[in-house]
Amino acid sequence: MAEEIRAEMVANVWKVVASAGDTVSEGDTLVILESMKMEIPVIAESAGVVRQLVVNEGDVVQDGDLIAVIG
Repeated sequence: MAEEIRAEMVANVWKVVASAGDTVSEGDTLVILESMKMEIPVIAESAGVVRQLVVNEGDVVQDGDLIAVIG
C-alpha cells in the first residue's frame, strides 16, 4: 500500500534529499523545507521505495500538498 507524504505547512522546498526509485527506511529524510528561516525535514514514516517525488528545489508547497509517494 502506498503512503502519501504531504506538506504540513506553507514552506519553500530548500533541498531534495531522496529521488524516485530510492529505497528508504522509516525516519529517513526525503526533503528539507524552509519556513521563517527554519529548516524542517520531511521524513519517511515507513520503509519502502520512493515511487514518486513531486517537488523540486525552490518550489513552494502549501499545507496538504503532495510531496512524495512511498510504496
